Amino acid sequence: MIVRAQPILKGLRAVVTAGPTREPIDPVRFISNRSSGKQGFAVAEALHAAGAEVTLIAGPSALAVHGDITRVDVETAQQMLDASMQAAAHADLLVAAAAVADYRVDTVARQKIKKSGDTLTLQLVKNPDILVALRQQFPALFLVGFAAETEKLEEHARGKLARKGLDLIAANWVGAGKAFDVDDNALSVFWADGQQEIASASKAEVAQQLVQLIAQRWQARATQGVT
Repeated sequence: MIVRAQPILKGLRAVVTAGPTREPIDPVRFISNRSSGKQGFAVAEALHAAGAEVTLIAGPSALAVHGDITRVDVETAQQMLDASMQAAAHADLLVAAAAVADYRVDTVARQKIKKSGDTLTLQLVKNPDILVALRQQFPALFLVGFAAETEKLEEHARGKLARKGLDLIAANWVGAGKAFDVDDNALSVFWADGQQEIASASKAEVAQQLVQLIAQRWQARATQGVT
Protein backbone atom coordinates (compact mmCIF):
# COMPACT_ATOMS: atom_id res chain seq x y z
CA MET A 1 0.00 0.00 0.00
CA ILE A 2 1.36 3.42 -0.98
CA VAL A 3 1.01 5.99 1.80
CA ARG A 4 0.54 9.67 0.98
CA ALA A 5 3.92 11.30 1.61
CA GLN A 6 4.54 14.04 4.13
CA PRO A 7 6.80 16.97 3.17
CA ILE A 8 9.65 15.69 5.36
CA LEU A 9 12.31 17.02 2.98
CA LYS A 10 10.64 20.34 2.15
CA GLY A 11 13.14 22.91 0.98
CA LEU A 12 15.96 20.46 0.30
CA ARG A 13 17.50 20.15 -3.16
CA ALA A 14 17.98 16.58 -4.31
CA VAL A 15 19.61 14.95 -7.31
CA VAL A 16 18.88 11.41 -8.47
CA THR A 17 20.72 9.43 -11.12
CA ALA A 18 18.77 6.61 -12.72
CA GLY A 19 18.82 4.04 -15.49
CA PRO A 20 21.71 2.54 -17.45
CA THR A 21 24.46 4.22 -19.38
CA ARG A 22 25.42 3.35 -22.95
CA GLU A 23 29.05 3.28 -24.02
CA PRO A 24 29.34 3.36 -27.83
CA ILE A 25 31.36 0.79 -29.77
CA ASP A 26 30.56 2.18 -33.20
CA PRO A 27 27.66 4.26 -34.61
CA VAL A 28 25.16 1.41 -34.12
CA ARG A 29 26.42 -0.67 -31.17
CA PHE A 30 27.03 0.01 -27.50
CA ILE A 31 27.83 -1.58 -24.13
CA SER A 32 25.04 -1.33 -21.57
CA ASN A 33 23.25 -3.33 -18.86
CA ARG A 34 19.80 -4.54 -17.82
CA SER A 35 18.76 -1.53 -15.73
CA SER A 36 15.30 -0.21 -16.61
CA GLY A 37 15.58 2.92 -14.46
CA LYS A 38 12.34 2.10 -12.64
CA GLN A 39 13.81 2.19 -9.12
CA GLY A 40 15.71 5.43 -9.69
CA PHE A 41 12.68 7.12 -11.25
CA ALA A 42 10.58 5.95 -8.29
CA VAL A 43 13.12 7.46 -5.87
CA ALA A 44 12.93 10.78 -7.74
CA GLU A 45 9.13 10.72 -7.48
CA ALA A 46 9.27 9.83 -3.77
CA LEU A 47 11.72 12.65 -3.03
CA HIS A 48 9.46 15.07 -4.88
CA ALA A 49 6.43 13.84 -2.93
CA ALA A 50 8.44 14.38 0.28
CA GLY A 51 8.86 18.06 -0.59
CA ALA A 52 12.33 18.11 -2.13
CA GLU A 53 13.23 20.05 -5.24
CA VAL A 54 14.41 17.24 -7.50
CA THR A 55 16.71 16.99 -10.50
CA LEU A 56 16.70 13.60 -12.24
CA ILE A 57 19.71 12.68 -14.36
CA ALA A 58 18.47 9.83 -16.52
CA GLY A 59 20.28 7.37 -18.69
CA PRO A 60 18.44 6.06 -21.78
CA SER A 61 14.86 5.33 -20.70
CA ALA A 62 11.33 5.70 -22.02
CA LEU A 63 9.94 6.21 -18.51
CA ALA A 64 8.07 9.42 -17.70
CA VAL A 65 8.51 11.58 -14.62
CA HIS A 66 6.45 14.22 -12.76
CA GLY A 67 6.45 17.53 -14.58
CA ASP A 68 7.85 19.43 -11.58
CA ILE A 69 10.98 17.28 -11.59
CA THR A 70 13.84 18.69 -13.65
CA ARG A 71 15.01 15.96 -16.02
CA VAL A 72 18.43 15.83 -17.66
CA ASP A 73 18.87 13.05 -20.23
CA VAL A 74 22.36 11.61 -20.74
CA GLU A 75 23.82 8.55 -22.42
CA THR A 76 27.40 7.81 -21.36
CA ALA A 77 29.08 7.57 -17.96
CA GLN A 78 31.09 10.71 -18.70
CA GLN A 79 27.93 12.63 -19.54
CA MET A 80 26.32 11.39 -16.33
CA LEU A 81 29.37 12.49 -14.35
CA ASP A 82 29.34 15.96 -15.94
CA ALA A 83 25.60 16.41 -15.32
CA SER A 84 25.91 15.10 -11.74
CA MET A 85 28.75 17.46 -10.90
CA GLN A 86 26.82 20.41 -12.28
CA ALA A 87 23.62 19.53 -10.42
CA ALA A 88 25.39 18.61 -7.16
CA ALA A 89 26.90 22.09 -6.95
CA HIS A 90 23.45 23.35 -5.95
CA ALA A 91 22.18 20.28 -4.07
CA ASP A 92 21.89 19.10 -0.48
CA LEU A 93 21.68 15.38 -1.22
CA LEU A 94 22.27 13.03 -4.13
CA VAL A 95 20.96 9.50 -4.66
CA ALA A 96 23.04 7.57 -7.19
CA ALA A 97 20.64 4.85 -8.35
CA ALA A 98 21.97 4.64 -11.91
CA ALA A 99 23.69 1.50 -13.17
CA VAL A 100 26.77 3.11 -14.64
CA ALA A 101 29.03 1.12 -16.95
CA ASP A 102 32.40 0.46 -15.30
CA TYR A 103 34.23 0.37 -18.65
CA ARG A 104 34.01 1.94 -22.08
CA VAL A 105 35.63 1.19 -25.42
CA ASP A 106 39.05 2.83 -25.70
CA THR A 107 38.53 3.97 -29.30
CA VAL A 108 35.03 4.23 -30.74
CA ALA A 109 34.90 3.21 -34.39
CA ARG A 110 33.77 6.04 -36.66
CA GLN A 111 32.06 3.62 -39.03
CA LYS A 112 30.06 0.46 -38.40
CA ILE A 113 32.40 -2.45 -37.65
CA LYS A 114 31.95 -5.11 -40.33
CA LYS A 115 31.94 -8.81 -39.58
CA SER A 116 35.36 -10.24 -40.45
CA GLY A 117 36.78 -13.33 -38.78
CA ASP A 118 35.62 -15.55 -35.98
CA THR A 119 36.53 -13.25 -33.08
CA LEU A 120 36.55 -9.54 -32.29
CA THR A 121 38.61 -7.99 -29.51
CA LEU A 122 37.57 -4.71 -27.89
CA GLN A 123 40.01 -2.73 -25.76
CA LEU A 124 38.14 -1.39 -22.72
CA VAL A 125 39.22 1.36 -20.34
CA LYS A 126 37.79 2.24 -16.94
CA ASN A 127 35.12 4.91 -16.71
CA PRO A 128 35.39 7.69 -14.12
CA ASP A 129 33.93 6.84 -10.70
CA ILE A 130 31.03 9.24 -10.25
CA LEU A 131 30.58 8.71 -6.51
CA VAL A 132 34.28 9.18 -5.75
CA ALA A 133 34.38 12.36 -7.84
CA LEU A 134 31.30 13.74 -6.12
CA ARG A 135 32.63 13.04 -2.62
CA GLN A 136 35.98 14.65 -3.43
CA GLN A 137 34.35 17.76 -4.90
CA PHE A 138 31.47 18.09 -2.41
CA PRO A 139 32.51 16.75 1.02
CA ALA A 140 29.32 18.05 2.72
CA LEU A 141 26.91 16.52 0.19
CA PHE A 142 24.64 13.82 1.66
CA LEU A 143 25.51 10.99 -0.67
CA VAL A 144 23.47 7.81 -1.15
CA GLY A 145 24.79 4.99 -3.32
CA PHE A 146 23.28 1.81 -4.71
CA ALA A 147 24.90 -1.61 -4.99
CA ALA A 148 23.54 -4.39 -7.22
CA GLU A 149 25.05 -7.69 -6.11
CA THR A 150 24.97 -11.38 -7.03
CA GLU A 151 26.97 -12.53 -3.97
CA LYS A 152 28.22 -11.30 -0.56
CA LEU A 153 25.72 -8.45 -0.57
CA GLU A 154 26.51 -6.93 2.83
CA GLU A 155 30.27 -7.35 2.46
CA HIS A 156 30.37 -5.69 -0.94
CA ALA A 157 27.89 -2.97 0.03
CA ARG A 158 29.72 -2.02 3.22
CA GLY A 159 33.01 -2.01 1.34
CA LYS A 160 31.58 0.44 -1.18
CA LEU A 161 30.04 2.53 1.61
CA ALA A 162 33.45 2.99 3.27
CA ARG A 163 35.57 3.17 0.13
CA LYS A 164 33.52 5.92 -1.48
CA GLY A 165 32.70 7.91 1.64
CA LEU A 166 28.92 7.47 1.38
CA ASP A 167 26.38 8.42 4.02
CA LEU A 168 24.08 5.57 3.05
CA ILE A 169 24.03 2.66 0.60
CA ALA A 170 21.03 0.70 -0.67
CA ALA A 171 21.94 -2.80 -1.83
CA ASN A 172 19.84 -5.31 -3.69
CA TRP A 173 20.20 -8.77 -5.16
CA VAL A 174 20.15 -8.99 -8.96
CA GLY A 175 20.00 -11.87 -11.42
CA ALA A 176 17.57 -14.79 -11.61
CA GLY A 177 14.66 -12.41 -12.23
CA LYS A 178 15.43 -10.06 -9.34
CA ALA A 179 15.44 -6.23 -9.52
CA PHE A 180 16.20 -5.64 -13.21
CA ASP A 181 13.24 -5.34 -15.61
CA VAL A 182 10.63 -6.08 -12.94
CA ASP A 183 8.26 -3.88 -10.95
CA ASP A 184 9.19 -4.97 -7.43
CA ASN A 185 12.37 -4.81 -5.39
CA ALA A 186 13.81 -5.29 -1.91
CA LEU A 187 16.69 -3.36 -0.36
CA SER A 188 19.22 -3.82 2.40
CA VAL A 189 20.27 -0.33 3.48
CA PHE A 190 23.53 0.22 5.34
CA TRP A 191 25.25 3.14 7.03
CA ALA A 192 28.35 3.33 9.19
CA ASP A 193 26.80 2.07 12.41
CA GLY A 194 23.51 0.55 11.31
CA GLN A 195 21.33 -1.12 8.73
CA GLN A 196 17.68 -1.59 7.82
CA GLU A 197 15.82 -4.01 5.59
CA ILE A 198 13.16 -2.85 3.14
CA ALA A 199 11.04 -5.87 2.32
CA SER A 200 9.98 -6.83 -1.19
CA ALA A 201 7.29 -4.50 -2.54
CA SER A 202 6.57 -2.38 -5.58
CA LYS A 203 9.45 -0.11 -6.51
CA ALA A 204 7.26 2.90 -5.67
CA GLU A 205 6.69 1.59 -2.14
CA VAL A 206 10.36 0.67 -1.74
CA ALA A 207 11.32 4.18 -2.85
CA GLN A 208 8.99 5.75 -0.29
CA GLN A 209 10.52 3.70 2.51
CA LEU A 210 14.03 4.54 1.32
CA VAL A 211 13.21 8.25 1.29
CA GLN A 212 11.84 7.98 4.85
CA LEU A 213 15.15 6.45 5.89
CA ILE A 214 17.15 9.08 4.01
CA ALA A 215 15.20 11.76 5.89
CA GLN A 216 15.94 10.07 9.22
CA ARG A 217 19.66 9.77 8.48
CA TRP A 218 19.75 13.35 7.17
CA GLN A 219 18.22 14.56 10.43
CA ALA A 220 20.62 12.41 12.46
CA ARG A 221 23.58 13.94 10.66
CA ALA A 222 22.19 17.44 11.12
CA THR A 223 21.73 16.76 14.85
CA GLN A 224 25.38 15.76 15.04
CA GLY A 225 26.28 19.14 13.55
CA VAL A 226 27.37 17.92 10.11
CA THR A 227 25.81 20.05 7.37
